[in-house]
Amino acid sequence: MSTDVKLINIGFGNIIMSSRLVAIVSPDSSPVKRLLKEARDRGQMVDATHGRPTRSVLVMDSGHVIRSAIQPETIANRFATYRLGSSEGD
Repeated sequence: MSTDVKLINIGFGNIIMSSRLVAIVSPDSSPVKRLLKEARDRGQMVDATHGRPTRSVLVMDSGHVIRSAIQPETIANRFATYRLGSSEGD
């Protein structure tokens, strides 16, 4: 059993577990705006933007939705880097 936890920096000192990440989406579409509103109403929306504009929305396997000021492509590249690193060690 591996205890190797992979973490992804989502900006401004905020870090998530890569194994819990389900999706990285752009915040501009109506369905994503609705997802954010519903998560806020449930108390499962986390704002990690530090007052900056939301550039990406991260959906976690727990149902939490995280707003980030980092571009989706940047977070996806960080995720891919961690995934490649973990597959090399397996």
